[in-house]
Amino acid sequence: MEQPIFPKEVEIGDEAIVILWDDGHRSPYPHRYLRLRCPCASCIDEMSGKPRLDPDQVPQDVRAVDHMPVGNYAFQFLWSDTHYTGIYTFKVLRSVCTCIPCNQARAQE
Repeated sequence: MEQPIFPKEVEIGDEAIVILWDDGHRSPYPHRYLRLRCPCASCIDEMSGKPRLDPDQVPQDVRAVDHMPVGNYAFQFLWSDTHYTGIYTFKVLRSVCTCIPCNQARAQE
């Protein structure tokens, strides 16, 4: 069974949200990149799993203005476009990491 990985630190910077994980991995997420991957029912159809969010409706300069933990498994972000209903599990966050080693690993899959 895979050991769970937990965030140690979250920094909301000007360009990105950066999560430092307890295994030492550092994950940068550009704000709009993460906003466009919101998993809430308003952004993803619950039955089909198809995106409902129109990327053209999300401002280019959208950014996270705050975050809060959800239980011991996820974060919820408050976005500058007033969206706040998405719950981003740690597993999902780790799977969409934008760092070079993670991008290279996904490209090899």
